[in-house]
Amino acid sequence: MDCDTALYGAKAPETLRCRRLISQREYAEDTVFRSYKPATTFYARRRTVSLFHANESSLAGSPNPITWIDITPEVWTDLDRVLEAYDPERIAINDDPTGHIAFSDGLHSGEKKAVYKALGKKWFERFTTIPLIAIEFISYRVGGEGPEGQLFWYRAMMENVWAMIDEGFSNRVVTPGLTTTTDVEWWFREKMDHMNVTTWFHPSVTRYHAPTTALEGHDTSIIQPGDMLHVDIGITAMNMNTDTQHLAYVARWEGEDVPDGLKQGLALANRMQDLTLQYMKEGKTGNLVLKEVQEQMAAEDIVGKVYCHPIGDYGHAAGSVIGFVDHQEGMPVIGDLPILAHSAYSIELSSSYLVDEWGLELPFQQEEDVHWDEDTQSWKWVYGRQEEFHMVKWQPSLVNQAL
Repeated sequence: MDCDTALYGAKAPETLRCRRLISQREYAEDTVFRSYKPATTFYARRRTVSLFHANESSLAGSPNPITWIDITPEVWTDLDRVLEAYDPERIAINDDPTGHIAFSDGLHSGEKKAVYKALGKKWFERFTTIPLIAIEFISYRVGGEGPEGQLFWYRAMMENVWAMIDEGFSNRVVTPGLTTTTDVEWWFREKMDHMNVTTWFHPSVTRYHAPTTALEGHDTSIIQPGDMLHVDIGITAMNMNTDTQHLAYVARWEGEDVPDGLKQGLALANRMQDLTLQYMKEGKTGNLVLKEVQEQMAAEDIVGKVYCHPIGDYGHAAGSVIGFVDHQEGMPVIGDLPILAHSAYSIELSSSYLVDEWGLELPFQQEEDVHWDEDTQSWKWVYGRQEEFHMVKWQPSLVNQAL
C-alpha cells in the first residue's frame, strides 16, 4: 500500500498535525468507531487504523480520517511513513488515564501494545490522552430540522415510541385480569420487529396497586383494574437510540378518571423536568446541575430523584451524567464533565408522592429526550413530554371474561 500516493498523488502535504489515532481489530472496535464508520460498514475489518488530522492549509479536501484496513505489518510501515512526512507534535489516543470514562478508553490493551511496539519510542513519546475529544465527537448531533439532519429522523423515532406506548397501554393489548406485565413487554418487542427497528434494552413494564407498593413485571403479575402502569422503553434505528418512561392508569369502571393523587404525582415529576432544564446550562458540570436542582426541589418541598444521561449513538451515551438513581450525591469523574451543547439528553427522574386515595407513597418515573436548539441556545423536547396518563379504558365484556 502506498498511502501517500493513493491519497495525495505524487507529493504528500508537508505538514499534518494529527488529532487522534484509532487502532482496532474486527469485533474489538474502539468506542468511537460507531460514530464515524460509513453506513455500509458494520464492524471494523481485520485491523482498521484511522488517523484524524486538523485538515489545515494544504490539506483542504483531503480524506479525514486517513484509514488503513490490513492484517499485515505493512499497515504500520505506511502509518510510520505518513507520520514522518507530517511530523505531528502530539498524537491523541483513546486511552483514558482515569479509567472512569468508557468512551475515552476505547483502545484495547492488546492493541495498545501492538501500536507501541510497531511505532516505536519516537512516536509513542508524543502520545497524549484528551478524554473530551472522544466525548465531544460521539455526542455531537448534526443537521437541523430538515430531512438532511439527525433531529428530523430522531423526532420521527420519538413519535413512533409515543404511538407504541399509547397502543400498548390500551384495550388493544391489555385485558385487565388476564394480561400480564410480561405479555405487554413482549408485545412491545414484537411491535418493534413489525416496525423494522430494534432496541438497546428489553422494555420493562411494572404495575403499582394499593395496598402494595410496586409489583415488578414478571409472568405471574397480572394487570388489574385500578393499577398504575409504568413502562421503560427505547428503540434503535439509523444508529440512534431513544429512551422513554411513561405512566398509564387502568380504569375500574366506565368513565372513571385518573385519581387526583396520581395526577399530582405526575405534575411534580413535570415540575422536576422544568427545573432540570432550567439549570442545565452548557459548560456546567452534571454534579453542579444536580446540586442546584436538588436545592430548588427542597425549597419547593418536592421529594424525588434526578438521574439524567446523554443519549444518541449509544443509549447511555458519551458526556456528563446528572446523578445516578442510587447516587444522588453526584458521580465522580463522569459527573464532573461539562454539559455539552449540540448533543442530546434523556431527562430521567422520578418524583415521590403520597397518593391519598391509596395511602401509599409512589414513585412517578418520567423520561423524555431533549435536543440542543441552536436558535434559542437551550434544550427542547425532541417530541414532547407526558402530562396526562395513558388510559386502559373500562370494558365490561373484557373484565367479565377475566372473572
